[in-house]
Amino acid sequence: MSALRRLRNFWMPWVAVIVLGCFSNAVAQTSYKITDLGTNKSTDNYSMAMGLNNEGWTENMDGFVNPPENSVFTTVASGRAVISIYGFNIDLGTLGKPGANSWINWGGINDLGEAVGQSETAELDPNGEDLCGFGTHLTCVPFLWRAGHMSALPTLGGNNGQASAINNRGEVAGYAEDGAVDSTCPAGTTNNRIDLAALWVNGKAEALPLVGSDVDAVAWGINDLGQAVGYSGNCTTAIHAVMWKDHTAFVLQDLGGTGSNFGYVINNRGQIAGQVGTADGTTFYAAVWQNGAYGAVTSIGVLPGDFAAFATGINNRGQVVGNTFDSNFNWSHGFIWQDGVLTDLNTLIPADSNLFIISASNINEAGQISGMGTVMSGPHAGDIHAYLLTPTHERIGASMADFALTHPHSVLHANACNHSLQRFRLGR
Repeated sequence: MSALRRLRNFWMPWVAVIVLGCFSNAVAQTSYKITDLGTNKSTDNYSMAMGLNNEGWTENMDGFVNPPENSVFTTVASGRAVISIYGFNIDLGTLGKPGANSWINWGGINDLGEAVGQSETAELDPNGEDLCGFGTHLTCVPFLWRAGHMSALPTLGGNNGQASAINNRGEVAGYAEDGAVDSTCPAGTTNNRIDLAALWVNGKAEALPLVGSDVDAVAWGINDLGQAVGYSGNCTTAIHAVMWKDHTAFVLQDLGGTGSNFGYVINNRGQIAGQVGTADGTTFYAAVWQNGAYGAVTSIGVLPGDFAAFATGINNRGQVVGNTFDSNFNWSHGFIWQDGVLTDLNTLIPADSNLFIISASNINEAGQISGMGTVMSGPHAGDIHAYLLTPTHERIGASMADFALTHPHSVLHANACNHSLQRFRLGR
C-alpha cells in the first residue's frame, strides 16, 4: 500500500469524526439573539409579546402594572394592544373614549397583519361586569383590527366577549356572552354571565358546542383549517380541554383531574399544546397532544424548582413554548420543548442580554419566539419588557441562567398578565 493511500485511509475517518463532532456541537449550541421590544409608552412598566406571525411581527400587551408584586390582586391599571414591527410600535387604540383600554391574547395576529383582542367601550356594563379587568366596569367587546381600523365583533346576545386568535383565512376564535346568568357562578361573582366559545366567520358570530352538561366554554386558538381549541366547563372550572372541528366538540385526553384542562393553541398538523391538571388537583402541567383529539396526552411537566406550567405556542415543526410558575404562582421561566426535552430559555441567551425570560408566548415557523422578560439593570430595572428571540448557532459562553442564579425582582404578579385568565387559577 502506498504512503498516500495509507495517509488517506488514516485521514478520512478522522475527518468524518471532526465533521460529525462539529455538527453535533453546532446543534447542541443552538441559541438565540434577544431583541428587547421595550414598552409602547415611556410611562409603561409592562409589556408582553403575545401574538407572533411568520413575518416576525408581534402583538403586545402594553400597560402599567400596580405594585406590589406579591399581592394576589395586582392589576394592570391601564393597557393597550400594540403591534410591534421590528421595534416600530403601532397602538391599535380602543373602541371607547380617550384613555379607555384594549387587551389581547395568544394567537392574536396573522401573517396579513390582521389582529384581534378585546376593547373597552364608552358604555358602563349594565350588569356591573368588568370583563376587560381594568376596574372600570365598562363593557368589553371583541375586536378585529384590519388596515389600520379597529371594529367591534358581535357577541352571542350578551354585552361582552373576547377575540382570542385569528388564522390566515381571517377566521376568529374566542368567546362571547349570551346574556343569561350563569347559575354555576358563586354568589358575588362579578362576571356572572354565561360565556360560550365563539367562531367569527366573515364577521358573523357562531357558538361552538359545549361538552355534555357543561354551561361555559372558551376558544383560545385556531389553525388555518378552521380547527379551534379551548375548554368546556363551568363558571369556576375548566373541566375539559377541547378541540372543535366541523362544529363538533372533541374532548382531549387528560391526566384524570377534574379541572385546569386547557387547549391553548393548535398548529396546521393538528398538534395541540396547553395544560392538564394533575390527578390529585394540586397543580397543572404543560401538555401536548401530538395527535390532537385522537391520541394520548404528553405531559411536559415543569422546569426544576417550579410548581406549575402551561404551553401557549406550537409551530408546524412541533416545537412548543410556554411558561412556568413558582409555588406562589408568580411568573418564573419561559421554556422551549423539542425532541422530548424541556429547556429554560434563559440557558440559551447570553448573560449580557439584560432580560431574564419569565414567559414564552408563541413560536413561528422560523423558530422565533415572543414573550416577556424582567429588565435586569439600568433605569428600567425590574420592569417587564416584551422580547423577540431569533435562532442563531453562535456560541453564547455564559448564559442568562448562569448570570441570574436567583430569580430577579420584578413588578409583575402572575394574574397581571391577562385578565382573561381569571378562570386560569382563581376562577372568575
